[in-house]
Amino acid sequence: MLALVAASAAGWPAAAIGRVARWPASVRPDRAQSHKQVGSLLLQACGRAAYCGHLERPLDPSGIVPGRISIHFEFYPHSGPGDSTGTLVATEGGPGYPATESRDDYLALFRPLMSDHDVLIMDNRGTGQSAAIDCHDLQTAERWTVESVAGCGASLGDRASLYSTAYAADDLSAVLEALRVRLIDLYGDSYGTYFEQTFAIRHPGLLRSIVLDGAYPLSGPDYAWYPTYAPAMREKFKVACARSAGCASLPGNSIDHIMPALEQLRASPFPARGYDVDGRERDFQADASQLAIVMFASAPAFTTVRETDAAARAFAQGDRLPLLRLMAETVAAVDSRDPTADAAKWSAGLAAAVMCQDPPQIFDMRLPPAERARDRDRALVERARSFPDTYAPFTIDEYRAMPLDYSFIDQCVAWPVSPLGAPAFQVGVNAAYPDVPALVISGELDNITTLADGAAVAAAFRRGVQVRIFNSFHVNALPRARSPCAADIVRRFVRTLATGSTACASRVPPVRLVQRFAVQSAELEPAHGLPGNAAAPQDLQLVTAAVLTVGDVLARVHSNSSGHGAGLRGGAFRLIRRDARIRVSLDRVRWVNDVAVSGTIDAVSRRNGAVQATLKVSPVDGKGGRLTLTWPNGADGARVRIKGAVGGANVVAQCPAP
Repeated sequence: MLALVAASAAGWPAAAIGRVARWPASVRPDRAQSHKQVGSLLLQACGRAAYCGHLERPLDPSGIVPGRISIHFEFYPHSGPGDSTGTLVATEGGPGYPATESRDDYLALFRPLMSDHDVLIMDNRGTGQSAAIDCHDLQTAERWTVESVAGCGASLGDRASLYSTAYAADDLSAVLEALRVRLIDLYGDSYGTYFEQTFAIRHPGLLRSIVLDGAYPLSGPDYAWYPTYAPAMREKFKVACARSAGCASLPGNSIDHIMPALEQLRASPFPARGYDVDGRERDFQADASQLAIVMFASAPAFTTVRETDAAARAFAQGDRLPLLRLMAETVAAVDSRDPTADAAKWSAGLAAAVMCQDPPQIFDMRLPPAERARDRDRALVERARSFPDTYAPFTIDEYRAMPLDYSFIDQCVAWPVSPLGAPAFQVGVNAAYPDVPALVISGELDNITTLADGAAVAAAFRRGVQVRIFNSFHVNALPRARSPCAADIVRRFVRTLATGSTACASRVPPVRLVQRFAVQSAELEPAHGLPGNAAAPQDLQLVTAAVLTVGDVLARVHSNSSGHGAGLRGGAFRLIRRDARIRVSLDRVRWVNDVAVSGTIDAVSRRNGAVQATLKVSPVDGKGGRLTLTWPNGADGARVRIKGAVGGANVVAQCPAP
């Protein structure tokens, strides 16, 4: 599947020729050498240890459509003495994201190898500084429509078929030739894995190895319906629940727990409003399709798995707020644009151009749009008759009502007809994969690029191997993954062409699910008193409320881009990131109605490491107190150590980490 996924999360935008990237002050270039000759190209210093270049390429390699396109790239020479032992190349997901915007993530992955390896990062044609496509109406639309996608295609005219992954792969080959790079180790994530496979098929002689992080095949049986998507989604929630004691103790599996809320949303949809992770209010329709996008899109991945089961149970029992908040957060998270809708940051037009010509569709793209729509309708009727549970527990129509760039089914029905010779009809059809070492990294909880899809990709390579990263989501070798395990395996694979031990992949701790959403602190289990504790059980319920409030905020800071957010039932928080540290300031944040929590949380900017919180707890009855919490975040079975006082009584307690 071609999946639109927010940059450096996942499982698809014209810049001035030769424009040099603007770098933040923290990475000012070393101007001791302002230019560097690499192969036949003279590159210009553009960042710390980086040189930028561009290569003029024909827009249409066949020559039928005139014009040129400037392909932008960044080159990082190895830092150690002697000759380079190889070149590492990274390619980005989306489609539509420019790889150079993710340079920090790729350099973090490659840094331990860069003493003797050069690094190359190229913006694919139509993205970033490689003539970003800007279809204004589609780029600025809050939600894609068939008409806006078709309008973008029409505005591109005879250029619409010239942004295929096949031509982008050929661009990389030309850049490598100009730089006189003979062999590369190629890494890609999400849609980047589609690019990688296309490159491998078209330019096999340039590959030393290939690493596909969150992979799906170019084609396959029933491909256009994305048949592995729903089974992986269901399994994601079931597995997470089975590994969480509170959830596992309930009758049935996680999908059983969610079904009553789904039935209520089907019977009585309603206009709703909720706060997203950046504290902005979002308006939406609370219905079955909105729940489908929460469960399918994995956006934000961590909180949707952590909370959907408990939020759905609360919804069915009359407490709508937790599930509506997840819906609001997903409304924001599935929008791939940056706040300015800058096509150079992410191009909706490029995403549409790739997705409407490279992957198979349920209809014949060679038909004119009117006939194509009839072909789609025929296919839908047949699918509903033969495989009505394709997207269970959701109906096919509920699935189709998700945003077009996530449901995939309808988005290209009115896209212009591609010429018969367009590369869309050549990629992935009876393609022979090269005999090169191939490593596929798959997140166990990834339903965007599923385990089954990753297995199919690994099997396509004679020397392919798949590594499953337990309890993990979409894209696992980059810095924001739940564990450094995949990154370590990737580096070892590049060094040795073997994975070595992959034992760390099974040691990623389970996601700690919210056991239940409470409205009042009296509904909570008291924290467990330790020697020296003098607080009564009702005071220890306030302590539990404070701990769960901190956990609720921490679950959101990694997806936060504004620096501030809202509490579930009131209050606000602000956060400051400094290097690897995060400080969060809470102002009367309420996770339950009767307890407001203020103070600070200090944590590392990943989901493991020490957490410390210094809090003022203010219940509505005025019997407040002050607490200090500490625990090792990301550790399996971690417990919070709690000290302080509530209502004048000394608190020494512990409880499970949130």
